[in-house]
Amino acid sequence: MPYDAVMPRIPYDEFSFFHENITEWNLDVSIPPVERRRLEVEPGRAVSALFWGPGDPRLALVHGGAQNAHTFDTVALALQEPLVAFDLPGHGHSDAGPFGNTAVAQHALDIARALSQASATPLPLVGMSLGGLTSLVVARDHPALITSLVLIDITPGVNAEKAKHITSFVNGPTSFADFDALLQRTIEHNPTRSVSSLRRGILHNAVQQDDGTWMWRHQRHPRSELTAPEVGNLWDALSSLDMPVTLVRGMAAGSVVDDEDEKEFLRRQPHGRVIHVEGAGHSVQGDAPLQLAQILADVI
Repeated sequence: MPYDAVMPRIPYDEFSFFHENITEWNLDVSIPPVERRRLEVEPGRAVSALFWGPGDPRLALVHGGAQNAHTFDTVALALQEPLVAFDLPGHGHSDAGPFGNTAVAQHALDIARALSQASATPLPLVGMSLGGLTSLVVARDHPALITSLVLIDITPGVNAEKAKHITSFVNGPTSFADFDALLQRTIEHNPTRSVSSLRRGILHNAVQQDDGTWMWRHQRHPRSELTAPEVGNLWDALSSLDMPVTLVRGMAAGSVVDDEDEKEFLRRQPHGRVIHVEGAGHSVQGDAPLQLAQILADVI
């Protein structure tokens, strides 16, 4: 019996779900033009990005580990501003980097190269979790590309213990027998989210294999055996920044930033801003996208 007769493939059009975001969050907006572009960061390797709206981007977004650029869809729809959302190397539609999916120093170099192609002028850079640490290194090493930095629920003080609940999910099974198995595991990890939003997120973040099984996009690439470049002391990196810096902290269960992190952030950046988002955990863009859009509107 042909494979498709046993396990039909689930169709996927990444630009067909925006109406779901609009409905779920009761947005009264139109869907702007959105296109995907590949930005070469070295010969034969590219970072993929979503470009929202007509005109030049006014904002750049970098997602967290094991996510992809579509995590910011609702934020982008609410903002209604031209922006670019990158897929980190080894995530989403981007090619894998040479040092694996968590190599912050290499990620920062790749995002800087992609950012210089995405915009002819400096932009506010917003990074969540792993994307936040990456963005911090971009700001330190390539400040001419950045006008301001926004860190979403991340500081250099976040360690393995604080992020254990996230890494235990990310480092789980590498393959799932069918879509329902993957959806069920995701629901268990995100009990406060709507099933429709989780289903949408999976379709953006996983791929169906030829045998009908499913795999996360970030797990498609083999682990690198190479030693990644050192990133340096990131608290010192934060201290060195002259640009405006904002920390957006989720205040609900799941956040990885604690009071000591916030205190050290303000010690390192005395003029920095800390914004608390009630009801949001680690993924502020998923839990409170409209609030995050309001926050980001102030930095554009």
